[in-house]
Amino acid sequence: MKIEELNGCQLLQAMIDGKIRPPSMAATMNMALTVVEKGFARFEATADKSHLNPMGGVHGGFAATILDSATGCAVHSVLDVGESYGTIDLNVKMMRPVPIGVKLYGDGEIINRSRTLAVSQAKLVDGDGKIYAHATCTCKIISLQRAKI
Repeated sequence: MKIEELNGCQLLQAMIDGKIRPPSMAATMNMALTVVEKGFARFEATADKSHLNPMGGVHGGFAATILDSATGCAVHSVLDVGESYGTIDLNVKMMRPVPIGVKLYGDGEIINRSRTLAVSQAKLVDGDGKIYAHATCTCKIISLQRAKI
């Protein structure tokens, strides 16, 4: 399997299936991509004591990172072979403190995709659906073929 021959959804599914190594950030954040469909990505993550801020709460960067991954992978899931993306804007709204030791789900979905831009959103929720944070994201779609010219 050659990575450059996979579309975005196929590449992410290969990662879930263990055929491609996940990024090192996944271990740092204690998160894993668990579901991908065209236009949708789900991460599971659990904050622990290594994610605390100086006040003893879970750092806001934990939620922001999970949501960045969920919105980004939702975009990644709609890429064609030979396309990549870069985040232009990530807007995160924190709703409540992230708990330690509770499995959370970062569900990202595409809102719109054009030839050059994609907009996605994600929410960070617990198993009961209680929302902890929400994000929107704008990504620039990059054609790798055009970039080489």
